[in-house]
Amino acid sequence: VQLVESGGGLVQAGGSLRLSCVASGSILSINVMGWYRQAPGKQRELVASIHTGGSTNYADSVKGRFTISRDNAKNTVYLQMNSLKAEDTAVYYCNIILILSQRYYWGQGIQVTVSS
Repeated sequence: VQLVESGGGLVQAGGSLRLSCVASGSILSINVMGWYRQAPGKQRELVASIHTGGSTNYADSVKGRFTISRDNAKNTVYLQMNSLKAEDTAVYYCNIILILSQRYYWGQGIQVTVSS
C-alpha cells in the first residue's frame, strides 16, 4: 500500500489549506484513513480520522476548524483546514488502517507552515 499526500505549504494565520492523500495497492474495502501531525520536538498526534462508513473522529484542538472527508471510489482522503493557527504548523502524515488485517501504512509526510 502506498500513500501520497499533496496540498501542503505556507499560509498566513486565519487562512485555509486542503490536504489530499491518495492510497494505492492492496486496499481492503473496510479501513480507516486519517491524518496525523508532528511538530518539532513533539510526538506525532492524531488530527482526524474517517472510517469507510463515514464516521469521523477529531482532535479537540481542531474541532470546528478542520473537516475530514473521503472518496471511497478514489481511495482518497481529504483534510480541509480552516482558521489555521501558528500551532497547526507541523508535518502532516496520511495513515490507513486495514481493519481486517490490522495492518497500517504511512505516507511520506507533507509540511504545513502557518505564519503568524
